Amino acid sequence: MAMQSESLASSDKVEQFLSATRAITMWIDGGWGVDALLRHQRREHTDIDIIIAAEDVAPLTTLLESLNYQHVIRSGLVYLSPEGLLVDIHWVRFDARGYGHFDLSDGGSWPMPPSAFRGSGSIGATLVQCLSPEAQVQCHAQGYKPREKDLSDMKALQEKFEVVLPLALCR
Repeated sequence: MAMQSESLASSDKVEQFLSATRAITMWIDGGWGVDALLRHQRREHTDIDIIIAAEDVAPLTTLLESLNYQHVIRSGLVYLSPEGLLVDIHWVRFDARGYGHFDLSDGGSWPMPPSAFRGSGSIGATLVQCLSPEAQVQCHAQGYKPREKDLSDMKALQEKFEVVLPLALCR
């Protein structure tokens, strides 16, 4: 059962976003990605994280701007909808084998195998593609100190999907 709060990223706002952008292939990541995999909303969210193919960045940002979304963070691709939904856009470059490569700040890339993009779930009544449970865990174990909500999300994935958590997520 979805929470009935008016959080910044309510499931109604997310479903509205997903409907408006259904022409773009995307995978849900982050907190909403965890909740999608679990098929219910466990907690409130301040944004939605999405992953798209690099070649879809321009079509998506053009679409969002046509829907009056505002680009709000210059160092990344974060857009704010007229209804108050923050959309954090991440992109990957897919190679011939289907690996998605995230560009790293040091000029390298972080490859994720095709299986990482085979997760599925739901947000409200909307079926979505999302990162697999294993890929969610890897993303949460890299690059930043996990917060309590991240640790709780990862434990929920471990319980449901029996994924191994890296030590950094086992506090």
